[in-house]
Amino acid sequence: MKHIVIQGGTDGMGRATGLACLERGDAVTVVGRDEGKGKSFLSAAAELGVQERASFIRADLSLISENERVITEVKNAYPAVDALVLCARHYLSRRRETAEGHEATFALFYLSRYLLCHGLRDLLEKAEQPVILNVAGPGSPVGEIHWDDLEFTRGYDGLVAQMQAGKANDLLGAAFADKHAADRTRYVLINPGSVSTSFSGEYDAATQRHIDMMKRVAKPVAAGIVPIVEALYAPPAEPLSALVEGRPMSVRDKSFDLHDARRLDECTRELLSR
Repeated sequence: MKHIVIQGGTDGMGRATGLACLERGDAVTVVGRDEGKGKSFLSAAAELGVQERASFIRADLSLISENERVITEVKNAYPAVDALVLCARHYLSRRRETAEGHEATFALFYLSRYLLCHGLRDLLEKAEQPVILNVAGPGSPVGEIHWDDLEFTRGYDGLVAQMQAGKANDLLGAAFADKHAADRTRYVLINPGSVSTSFSGEYDAATQRHIDMMKRVAKPVAAGIVPIVEALYAPPAEPLSALVEGRPMSVRDKSFDLHDARRLDECTRELLSR
C-alpha cells in the first residue's frame, strides 16, 4: 500500500487523483484550507468504503508556518511517503499579501511546493519508488522570473504572477533534481493541458469571462488526471521529467535552465530565512 500526500487535494484534479488512488488500495492524505471540501472528500471516500485510508489536513498553504505544520503532521502519521502530488493554486486578479507578508500567488503556487518538496524529502527517500508530481505548466511559452521583484510589490498583474509561479516551479524541479540526483525520488513536472476544474480564484470581470469560455472547451477532470496517475504509479527513470498532456518534453528546454534554477533556489532559501 502506497502513502500519498496531495497538496490542494480537496478540489479539482487533486481530489480526483486522491479518489483514484484510494480505489487502487492506497492511503491518501489531502491538504487544503476549506473544511467543507475536506469533509466532502472524506464522505466520498466513505461511499467507496475506504474511509480508513483517507485523511484530511486543513491548512492555509499560502502560509509558511502552515506548510511546516503539515510537514510535521505527515511525519507523525506516515513512516514513508510514496508520492507527493502538488496541485494547489488560486488566481488573484488583485495583489494580496498573506498574514506573513508574502505575495499570495507566489506563496501558494511556489513557496508551498518548495517547502513540501524539501520538507518531506526524507520520508520520500524511505519509499520503494518515490515520486514528486508537480502539476504546474511546463512547456508554456509565456512567463518569466521577475528577479528584481519576485513578489510584485510594483505593477501586479494576476496572470503575470501566475505565469511567473509556473516558471518558478519548472526551476524548482530542475534545482531539486540537480541537488538530489543520487536520490531515489523522481521529480515530474506535469502540464495536463486545459482541464475543466473549479479554476479556484478571485477574478475581475474580463478574466472571469475568459475562464467561463475555457471551461466550456476544456477536457473533463477524469481525462486530465490520466497522466498524473500514470506517472504516480510508473514514474519515469530520470531524476527530472516534464510531461505536457502525457507527452515527454525535453528538460534541456530553457525553462529548466540550471543556472536560473540554482539562482532561484538561493533566492528562496534567503527569503525563507528572514
